[in-house]
Amino acid sequence: MNEDKIEFIATAEALAALCARLEGEAFVTVDTEFMREKTYYPELCLVQIAGANDVAVVDALAPGMDLSPLGTLLAKPEVVKVFHACRQDVEIFLLLFDAVPTPLFDTQVAAMVAGFGDQVGYDSLVAALTGGHIDKAHRFSDWSARPLSKSQINYAAADVTHLREVYEKLLAKLGKEGRLEWLAEEMALLIRPETYRVDPERAYERLKIRSNNRRQLGLAKAIAAWREREAQRINIPRGRLLKDEQIPEIASLAPDDAESLAKARGISAGFANGKSGVSLLAAIAEAKALPEADLPKPERQRDAPKASPALVSLLKVLLAAAAEKNNVAARLVASGDDIEALALDETAPNPVLEGWRREMFGETALRLIRGQIALSTQGKRIKIIEL
Repeated sequence: MNEDKIEFIATAEALAALCARLEGEAFVTVDTEFMREKTYYPELCLVQIAGANDVAVVDALAPGMDLSPLGTLLAKPEVVKVFHACRQDVEIFLLLFDAVPTPLFDTQVAAMVAGFGDQVGYDSLVAALTGGHIDKAHRFSDWSARPLSKSQINYAAADVTHLREVYEKLLAKLGKEGRLEWLAEEMALLIRPETYRVDPERAYERLKIRSNNRRQLGLAKAIAAWREREAQRINIPRGRLLKDEQIPEIASLAPDDAESLAKARGISAGFANGKSGVSLLAAIAEAKALPEADLPKPERQRDAPKASPALVSLLKVLLAAAAEKNNVAARLVASGDDIEALALDETAPNPVLEGWRREMFGETALRLIRGQIALSTQGKRIKIIEL
């Protein structure tokens, strides 16, 4: 990277001129630097962007900075926006511009489709495809502090310069292997706004609470939803408001007042009697009043049928073999939950029975479940035997 080519942009006028130049590009590479250790919402500090002849680091915190020209560029349908591991970057742009950058290309997902393993890191991908090296010296910089050093700016710019070559090589590889349609299915998920927006009413699902007590689950759901909304309101990380493990504990206590709420582990009297405590108790009271029919159902009842562990293990072996044969990350093809669900009910909707996943793995998995094939070994590889 020629460090003399890097443009540090700290005025709205310079950003508008850059975006006007980039509107004629076939693709641009984009990255961000942000801070969110103390906030719920990410605080955007820098935007790095590169075209064929431009490499720029945009100071998003510069006085008077207007990022709207960037929003216009990111919405241009003629310009592909290339990211690596785009989810947090896209979340920022969705918050700023109320739109997901489209069309979008995520090189981490593309690398998984191309056989570079599960969630390959940017530095590893750069080394594999370009022979380049990423300096990690400023990985943990405080990007909100000003002024930025020249080495920080160079580090930030490297995230988008190498990305151009990575994109071109991945695109050529996937095109040659006929996998661009596979990638298109994955990108379709990444351009959906709901992929990035947290629904407070579903926040409890990620806690994986193992309980058959529907009332307790209803309380946990209400507390998790309250935590999400309250963290958004005061803009602090959800874990600083309540830790995950506190939610089922408070739900089991089902407190009616500040005194009983303060008995929960990690809850101070000040919190319980303050504004947050009052609103939390109100959410708990509302959940207590819900009719039984409106309470969430346990994720899996104790007496519910369970998939055969042996069959699940066989399907996982088949998945590993299919991923190895097709040189694609197994994690991208199917999750553990997908495998469990398929083993339990082959007729239920399942991602592995859709699109390219069905073609590569799903159909063979169904044949294994139905006893039409068996698995053996040949040398050091898995062999499918027709029955």
